[in-house]
Amino acid sequence: MRKIFAMLVSVSMISTALVPAATVYAQVKPTYGSFGFDVAGMDRSVLPGDDFYAHANGTWARTTQIPADKSNFGMFSVLDDLSKKRTRDLLEAAKANPASKVGRAYSSYLNNKLVESKGLAPISPWLNQIRALKSKSGFAALAAKADRMSIGTPFGTYIGQDDKNPDAYILTMYQAGIGMPERDYYLENNERFTKIRGAYVKYLTDMLTIAGESNAAARAQAVFDFEKAVATAHWNKLDSSNATKTYNKYTLAKLQSDAPGFDFKTFFNGLGIKTDDLLVSQPSAIVGTAALVSKTDLQVLKDKLIIGSLNTYSGALPDRVANTSFAFYGTALSGTPLQEPRWKRAVNFVTATMSDELGKTYVQKYFPPATKAAAQQLVKNVVAAMGRRIEGLDWMKPETKVKAKKKLANFTTKIGYPDKWRDYSVLKVDANDLFGNAVRAAEFQHVDQVSKLGGPIRRWEWGMTPMTINAYANFSMNEIVFPAAILQPPFFDPAADPALNYGGIGAVIGHEISHHFDDEGAKYDENGKLADWWTEDDVAAFKAASKKLIDQYDVYEPLPGQKINGEFTLGENIGDLAGLSVAYDAYRASLNGQEAPMILGTSGAQRFFLGWAQVWRRNYREANLAQRLTTDPHSPSIQRVWVVRNIDAFYDAYQPKPGQKLYLKPEDRVRIW
Repeated sequence: MRKIFAMLVSVSMISTALVPAATVYAQVKPTYGSFGFDVAGMDRSVLPGDDFYAHANGTWARTTQIPADKSNFGMFSVLDDLSKKRTRDLLEAAKANPASKVGRAYSSYLNNKLVESKGLAPISPWLNQIRALKSKSGFAALAAKADRMSIGTPFGTYIGQDDKNPDAYILTMYQAGIGMPERDYYLENNERFTKIRGAYVKYLTDMLTIAGESNAAARAQAVFDFEKAVATAHWNKLDSSNATKTYNKYTLAKLQSDAPGFDFKTFFNGLGIKTDDLLVSQPSAIVGTAALVSKTDLQVLKDKLIIGSLNTYSGALPDRVANTSFAFYGTALSGTPLQEPRWKRAVNFVTATMSDELGKTYVQKYFPPATKAAAQQLVKNVVAAMGRRIEGLDWMKPETKVKAKKKLANFTTKIGYPDKWRDYSVLKVDANDLFGNAVRAAEFQHVDQVSKLGGPIRRWEWGMTPMTINAYANFSMNEIVFPAAILQPPFFDPAADPALNYGGIGAVIGHEISHHFDDEGAKYDENGKLADWWTEDDVAAFKAASKKLIDQYDVYEPLPGQKINGEFTLGENIGDLAGLSVAYDAYRASLNGQEAPMILGTSGAQRFFLGWAQVWRRNYREANLAQRLTTDPHSPSIQRVWVVRNIDAFYDAYQPKPGQKLYLKPEDRVRIW
């Protein structure tokens, strides 16, 4: 699927006014330590110039255990747990009110006894529909029904903005049809992938056995073989994340002509989509997959739908289904020993089902206006700093700077929660029908998405819930978005020393801003249109600087034999470098020419970088880290902290010396923004 969200104003013009720190942050007790940083988590025996992550976080890393229900644990996890506990409190109160839809949905998930007593009866009519299919000619219509139920099919679809006409929605089709995270899991031959493939075939076998199918092992192997062939047709992750390569305008007639092995017209009709125009992200993969569908035995395609159906609805079915799904996707892939307790899964279910209804209540209780106002001011300061950075670039042509500043001035910033909430009045929720609730929610969301075609762009709509611990940049909307739940300590604490906030959420803000000017975001103009607006010289200079960053990250080896892919992680690494640089400028500007006070022997600059290091505290299970190195465009947390080695202000603050591990000569430091 095309990447438009990248992890970690509404303004019509960018303010350059800077509010003194004291007027933004009330002086009350911070959450962490005496000034917003957990000093006890440091390891002062490690020099900052050797490993700044360990210097700032070493004791925390050694003494912090990963909970049994998590694949990794860090500051994001702490806030996610807090968000879930707060959401549970809201849902427990709602559960007592029969009129509350979120309360009924929550009750339906918690009633495990009722779910177990029903067994597979709720999903059996659908499984029988799959079993009853006798002809390949009916597969497209059946696949459309599966898609409406959020069950994976050989082809992925979504409704999004047209990259070259961002004022209109368009159907996009992208490569799908595999059950493991990425094509490398099928094609790379090493001990880790071989072991995972064995666990996956066991999972396929177990799911078919649960469904009551005979000869499960042989049929599971046939499903795996089909998926491996599909994976062979897939594009690699670098090409799939390239906005230029994945923009391919098609008509339905051309798609059907190029890929005659699948009845796309019937498929789209079943989805309720009436359009002749669409985008195809990976044309050769779609063509190849259609050919495979055409020549593959129908029983294999049906078995794949049976397995996918059980997996998609595993949380709404008896524990033997959920446990089988978790054994592969939770334990084999990520190394997580135990599932989350049922109440957490219930919170996840309601959040996914009625995010806006729940989010509306959440922000009323947990996101005060003062926090939003303080965050808005900090965003303005960081955006202004980015404008000054653009003006001072020596590699960007003057005419491109004008366009870049115009794009920056045209930003929309969303903070906390949407201005408008989605209406769930037509969604039926039954406290005694968990499976039915899940199916009806999938259909509701499908119809809602399809209704976008031909309609106005929903500029009010969010891609994350207010309860999400994350942030994102949306290129087509030319916006940056910060949910309420990330605007908390250690990322943002109004009671902390300002340096910590600028090094934490300030750098996250800078990170998201910079995404609009990174290797992919820079392809979109001030209106969110995919267009060339840089000169050839600008592109060449940017690529040269980017190549240095690619080379720097290519060397890092978080696990023996597994290095970071510097090209795949480039956009996020640029985001970290630019975000931290811009946030530091904004912090210095906020001091209005004064020097920050010394606190516990630390300067303001030192506290700024400690703030950056603290938010990336994270311990990984080995399996989870290995998976991330294959599939995640972000570098692991340790290496994200190490980006400081490219920033001159870090050298001024900590005085790293030649010979220390992170030290770079001035001419070797990567400077992009």
